[in-house]
Amino acid sequence: MTTQPPGPTPAPLHWKLVVDAGDPHTQADFWAAALHYTAEDNSALIERLLSLGALPAAATVEYHGRPAFRDLIAVRHPDDPYDPATGTGLGRRLLFQRVPETKTVKNRLHLDLHPGEGRRADEVTRLQALGAQVLNEMKEPSGTWVVMADPEGNEFCVH
Repeated sequence: MTTQPPGPTPAPLHWKLVVDAGDPHTQADFWAAALHYTAEDNSALIERLLSLGALPAAATVEYHGRPAFRDLIAVRHPDDPYDPATGTGLGRRLLFQRVPETKTVKNRLHLDLHPGEGRRADEVTRLQALGAQVLNEMKEPSGTWVVMADPEGNEFCVH
């Protein structure tokens, strides 16, 4: 075990969860709706990069009426800070990046959603309407939850 040297406590690290995706924008739409998050608007950054010749037009797509990166997009908690110059969130974020291969094995990392006491069934129904599917209903001494999959098959749980 390593210990911190004496002195000021270092600031916590900023992080985001990156999810491989076949279609990042569809995944962003699903998870933004599922979590009540906001899809990041990087259009100002993209327009700046395009005007400087630093980004080819082929690396962009139109997403909800604005330019977006073709191969990645993030969703962020609507109350968290973000950089207005780039649209990049500075708090809780999920980043979806395009990969060529499809998901083939069980996730080693997943999200647990906690809708609140007595709201699990309604939340599962809402998530199914967004495109998720129920994989299993778990009843164990430690609790009950529903294992679901997002539109690309990534598992998550609703407690």
